[in-house]
Amino acid sequence: MLTPAPGGRRPLPFLLMAVLCVMLAACSTTPVRENNPTLIARRVVAVARRMVGRPYHYGGDTPSGFDCSGLVYYCYGQAGEKVPRTTVAQHRDGIWESIRNIRPGDLIFFKERGISSSHVGIYIGHGDFVHAPTTGQPVRIDSLFNPYWRRHFVSVRRFPFMRE
Repeated sequence: MLTPAPGGRRPLPFLLMAVLCVMLAACSTTPVRENNPTLIARRVVAVARRMVGRPYHYGGDTPSGFDCSGLVYYCYGQAGEKVPRTTVAQHRDGIWESIRNIRPGDLIFFKERGISSSHVGIYIGHGDFVHAPTTGQPVRIDSLFNPYWRRHFVSVRRFPFMRE
């Protein structure tokens, strides 16, 4: 049993309070932002890779079938971020980025059939991107170095929440 300190107080409760205050102060540092751009990009890329082989479906935005912008919409949604559903809106809401600064999770836009920014893919690194190409072709990985995609490349866009 503890004997009271001079003045009638017990030292243990005071000591416990002091230790608790020090421990809580150590925990009060600025927390790491859980949804930082790097983590979001990793989640988006992981989901996109898992969707490879899923069927193409015009207007589709679920694993039962995707169109190109539906794939982007789904992957970002699974990563916890809300993005526009259409290619035009994704292009509009994304911020232009130099191809030299491309990072995984960025969107890559292409001009097909004479329509600017008519197709979109998700950059996954090393020159590769995941996209839902067209009817009859499943979600797949293609290379930006492929002559077809190089010829039709329009721009790289990054959503504001992906900027550091």
